[in-house]
Amino acid sequence: MSIKDKTAIAGIGLTEYSTGTDLTEWALASLCIKNAAEDAGITVKDIDGLVKDIDDGWDCSYVQKTLGIDNLLYSSESHWGTSSMLNAISAVASGTANNVVYYRSRKGATSDKRSPSDYRVAKETMDDSISILRIDFYEPFGLVNPVGCAAMIIQRYMNEYNIKPEQMGSVVTGITEYGAKNPLALYTDKAVTMDEYMNSEMVADPIREIECAKGVDAGIAILITRAEMAKDMKQTPAIIMSAAQGAAMNGEFFTGYNQEKMTALPEMVSMGDELYRIAGITAKDVNVAQLDDRFTPMVPMQVEALGFCGAGEGAAFCEARSLPINTAGGSLGEGFMDSNRIVEAVRQVRGTSTSQVDNAEIILYAAGAGGPADGLIIRK
Repeated sequence: MSIKDKTAIAGIGLTEYSTGTDLTEWALASLCIKNAAEDAGITVKDIDGLVKDIDDGWDCSYVQKTLGIDNLLYSSESHWGTSSMLNAISAVASGTANNVVYYRSRKGATSDKRSPSDYRVAKETMDDSISILRIDFYEPFGLVNPVGCAAMIIQRYMNEYNIKPEQMGSVVTGITEYGAKNPLALYTDKAVTMDEYMNSEMVADPIREIECAKGVDAGIAILITRAEMAKDMKQTPAIIMSAAQGAAMNGEFFTGYNQEKMTALPEMVSMGDELYRIAGITAKDVNVAQLDDRFTPMVPMQVEALGFCGAGEGAAFCEARSLPINTAGGSLGEGFMDSNRIVEAVRQVRGTSTSQVDNAEIILYAAGAGGPADGLIIRK
């Protein structure tokens, strides 16, 4: 069964983006779901499915009770963002539930007050799911955190294709130009200049502090319903053309150094190929991209992996502004939540973005650069 065009994003809900909220993740989850229902023009009692990321937020049963949802027909949790979205999309497409909300609630700023500079201090673990691997094989040799691990891949990429620092800087200047127009962007009140980029602190060569997305306290909810039902709701529906995920045999989380070509992001390649296959389109049909900018030097690698340009051409592609990327400022501007870029993709479809792209008919979202990848394509 193909999921193409059978479901739509009918509502989006946000809480305030903060660097120090007093609200619990439970409260953030409940608020953003309530806001998503209001955005779609339905009540919380119309919601009959809840899906979350396994690593954050409160369990669906607690959120159900807080919101007063009478009958929860479907609930699940999964790793890797859009993998959870896939659960929600499949539940709606199969008729298991009618209005399923995918939500994230995180206190990424409050629970982690470190700046990228502080990453130099070794931590026993940075991710519980792969802590044994890190402790045994990476931390003894100095790779104590994601930024250091990602730097190995990025350094190889820059050396392999003779990428200049200024070309990487153009990714930051481009994304922050969009972020400066977005009143929700916590960390980007003005565009970063090339001089500011070149003079910014180096955290793990070649990654600079200015290239690392910071944590944020926030809740984000995305309400998915059947495409025909969404047409009768409050907002312009964002039709889901496809959703997919990708993993590689030798892939790891920023440490897939044993892959045949680690700078090619094979997980992203597989995921992108499946996205295009389901949607029945090619990269040339995409008008806007919302890409993983947890570490912005990985954006050029993603545009290559997703077929927007050839191998080694990603930095020049970004420098030339050949495609609008992260039009709300991405995680670099709004804070690292990932799903905020799905929200911006929906805004582009609705025509309500603070950096609205003309003729934004088809928008691609991707996450998981440097590890298991996931994404979706939506359209008007």
